[in-house]
Amino acid sequence: MTAATAKKAGQAKKKIAIVVGRFNEPICARLLEGCLDQLTKHGYRRSDVVITWVPGAFEIPLTALKHAQKKTIAAVICLGAVIQGETDHYRLVADGAARGIMEVGLLTQKPVIFEVLATPTVELANQRAKTRGSNKGRDAADAAVEMINIIQEI
Repeated sequence: MTAATAKKAGQAKKKIAIVVGRFNEPICARLLEGCLDQLTKHGYRRSDVVITWVPGAFEIPLTALKHAQKKTIAAVICLGAVIQGETDHYRLVADGAARGIMEVGLLTQKPVIFEVLATPTVELANQRAKTRGSNKGRDAADAAVEMINIIQEI
């Protein structure tokens, strides 16, 4: 059932929450922009979306959990960028974010979409967050809408 179908059936359309890590903000802002553009194509208005910025990718799971626990939220999209530095710290952050985000979905039984880039270079992250062309934020929006529909059908 699409958002438009749910609205026609008299059901209140639930909101989508987007949690965005502020670390590597230029990249994350483009992911968010792509995500919002794609949600618009799926029939969501800006008022249907709740955006929360957090310090970085490691802080995303807790915030995603708080959103997913709300009855008014149908799905949570998690956006961030972790880029390799001189140490393995980025692996710990990326692994922790991935594990935490997965657990939120399992705990709440709601779609929680993982789109935290983990790349060895800024260039590779930028290639995945283009204003025009490839943008993983768009992919995250598509996944969220598809999963909302799947969960509703089950």
